[in-house]
Amino acid sequence: MTKGRLEAFSDGVIAIIITIMVLEMRVPHGADIAALRPLLPVFLSYVLSFVYVGIYWNNHHHFLHAAERVDGRVLWSNLHLLFWLSLFPFATGWMGENHFAPVPVAMYGLVLLMAALAWIPFQRSIIRANGGQRSTLAQAIGTRDWKGLVSPVCYLAAIPLAFVSTWLSGLLYVAVALMWLVPDRRVEHSIESTERPRA
Repeated sequence: MTKGRLEAFSDGVIAIIITIMVLEMRVPHGADIAALRPLLPVFLSYVLSFVYVGIYWNNHHHFLHAAERVDGRVLWSNLHLLFWLSLFPFATGWMGENHFAPVPVAMYGLVLLMAALAWIPFQRSIIRANGGQRSTLAQAIGTRDWKGLVSPVCYLAAIPLAFVSTWLSGLLYVAVALMWLVPDRRVEHSIESTERPRA
């Protein structure tokens, strides 16, 4: 399988995930603003998950752009990642429909945690398939992947915290999303430096 085919397949799956999430928002029967009030938890859950899926899609794009080839390990690790991302609509809908009840909020954190952990073998398999530590991607990431280390720790803290305070647990989910929204241009800069023509 070529890199382009893998990226097209993954883009299609991610687009379907977003579509399923937005279909969870049912149109209210009332025609006034008050009719929208019960949908607020569903909408907030959707916004948060949309941001998370967007973050994964963005990083997935950059990683595949930095890669020159893919192999069987990359294909399977990519499917593993997509499996956990495909559970976002279920976890999002359950949390929103139940107005951020403890068990659904904890389950949402578990799905976030598993997706974050699935990113690790995906990242490693791409690096391995493209020259190991000499690859553009490995040099871009280096040893300063602090966001990749902090995120699972926050999810691990948020899951049991959901049974104490769902709002604090939710704030941790939002904090991780905001942390990843800050642009990390290491991969882009590394690609640009390798593509820049030499004098």
